[in-house]
This record gives sequence, C-alpha cells and structure tokens, in this order.
Amino acid sequence: MKFDLDGILNSKRLAISRALSFVENADNLDMELTDALFQHLGQAYRIGVTGPPGAGKSSLVDRIIEFWRKLDKRVAVISVDPTSPFTGGAILGDRVRMGRHYADKDVFIRSMATRGSHGGLAMRAQDAADIFDAAGYDVIIYETVGVGQVELDVAQAADSTLVVLVPESGDDIQAMKAGLMEIADLFIINKADRQGSNQALAQIQSMLEMRHPEHGIWAPRVAKTSALQAEGISELMDALQAHQHFLETQGIIRKNFKDRMSVKIRAQIEEQVMRKFWTAEKLEKLESTLAFHDSKNLSPGRIVQILLKS
Repeated sequence: MKFDLDGILNSKRLAISRALSFVENADNLDMELTDALFQHLGQAYRIGVTGPPGAGKSSLVDRIIEFWRKLDKRVAVISVDPTSPFTGGAILGDRVRMGRHYADKDVFIRSMATRGSHGGLAMRAQDAADIFDAAGYDVIIYETVGVGQVELDVAQAADSTLVVLVPESGDDIQAMKAGLMEIADLFIINKADRQGSNQALAQIQSMLEMRHPEHGIWAPRVAKTSALQAEGISELMDALQAHQHFLETQGIIRKNFKDRMSVKIRAQIEEQVMRKFWTAEKLEKLESTLAFHDSKNLSPGRIVQILLKS
C-alpha cells in the first residue's frame, strides 16, 4: 500500500503528509485510498472559502480557525494555489497570515498546486479532505485563490461556501452572477472599514432578493468583516453555524457526502474508460484517418464512428 492507513486513522502527521503527497502527485485518480478510508468518512464539516485575489481570504480563514479552536475543534486547511512557474509547487503567498497556527497540533495547513489542472484538482482536493476526515479533523476548510472554474469545482465539494469580497468588488460581483452567486451560502464583505462597504453590501442583498428562494431552501446571508481588526467575526460565525445547523437538520450534509462519492465514481470510470480506449493502436488510427481529413472526405463525427468501431 502506498500510504499508512493506521497512521492516518491515528492522526499521525507524517502519515497524513505522505498520503497528501501521494494524492497531489498521482498521475491518475486512484480509488485505493478512497476505498481504504471509506468506512471512516462523513464526520467532518467542510467549508469552502473563495473570492478574488486580495480579498483577505487567508486572514479571514485565520480568524475562522481561531473560532473553531476555541470550541476545541480540530481544523484542517487545504489552500489551493496557482502553480509556481519555477518549481511546479504551490505559491504560498500570504499563507504566512495563518502561521501562528502551525505550532498547534490540532491544526493542519496544506497548500496544493493547481499545476494547470481543473476538474482533476477538485478531485485531489476532495481526496485530501477525505484524508483529514478519516484522521479525525472536525472542520476542513478549502481556500481557493480566485473565482474561476477551479474555484467552482472545489466550492461544490464543500458543505458551506463562503464568498469573500471587498468594498471595491463591484466588477467581481457582476462576473459572479452565473457562477458563485448560484452556490454561495454566505457572502462576506471583508475589509469593511474601507469606503464603499455599505454599497457593496446593498448590491449583494439586492441581487439576492431577486432570487426568491423556495421554502426549505437556504437563503444566503451577507456579513461585513474586518479580519485584520477581528471585527464582525462573531456575526459571521453565527451565520456559518446557522447554515451548518440547517444542513444537518435537513439531511443535506449526508446528501453532500453521497454526491461527492458519486462524482468520484463517475470521474474514475471516465478516466479508466479513456485510458483503455486510447491505446497506441487507436492513436495511430486517429493519425492515419486525419490524413484523409485534409481532403474533406471525412467529418469529425465520421472519424469518431470509425474509431469507436475499430
């Protein structure tokens, strides 16, 4: 086995680190780890924190960690970072803002590099969260670097999704209408001591009021914070815990767990089917068939049929 299952289940940091490295560096999705951990999953509360660069997400996550630790909850953080063009690893950026928690044995902070992947990264981030879940961490936080497709994929793996904005985020709010606006559970106007925070708050509230959520559906909330000044954190955590309670009483957390397993199963099937399909013979057939495509005798659809039948 490529990982120490007993070490993970006993929350040994070295075993956890090695398992995380295995997940991050694997060329293909691997169900061996998922199968080994499966009976020990489903206990952790998963939070996604996303928003545009510079919104103060790391500082806010630092405050969220502090809150949960005061409740004696074990916390893991998965920081999804852009790939360094020089090392291929994660750029830590302002993760140093969470540095005061590194000495806490009940806090585990891990950065994961995108390495140009999209959906695959979301799967690896989920695998990393599963490791922390099996290791007994109560709260797992995904922190992502922007508001693109990777962030949407990772946020959808969380039970609660927090979108962090700043008073100057007008353009970002407009860009999010068809994306995170649809899946965000809490909106946070961070750095609220800046001018324009009330206008940003009103803009989001106005957009949310147009949605008219059905009965039994969570109505997203909006909060103002200043992470550096530790202002508004209590109100934010009240809203977050209210959402956690809503998820638990509605049975949504359990449904989220099943949905994550479904996505993982589908991704593994797709990967295995593609790997088996694209043999050396198939690739050679594609190249030889494309040679005729120059004469416009064969359409892409016809080529697909030829490959499927060969």
